[in-house]
Amino acid sequence: MNAKELSSLTNNELVEKLASLKQELFNLRFSHATGSLSNPLAINVCKKNIAKVNTILRERELGIAKTQPAQEATTKTKKSRGNK
Repeated sequence: MNAKELSSLTNNELVEKLASLKQELFNLRFSHATGSLSNPLAINVCKKNIAKVNTILRERELGIAKTQPAQEATTKTKKSRGNK
C-alpha cells in the first residue's frame, strides 16, 4: 500500500483502514508472542502503514495535503531571457 493509493481514499475510509490496520497489528503481536508468527517483518510493515494513514489524516486536518506534481508544473512560470 502506497501513499498515492491512500490519498485517494476519503476520510471515513481512512479511519476504517486505520482500525483494520490496528487490529492486524494486534493479531501480529499476539502471534509473535505465542511464537506462531512466520514473518516477523510483517509487524514493521503494518506499523509503517498505520503511520502513512495517520500522516494523511493529519495533513488533511491541517489543510496541508500535498499537491499533485502535474499541478505544480503548470503553476510555475518560466522567466524568459532576452537576447543581448
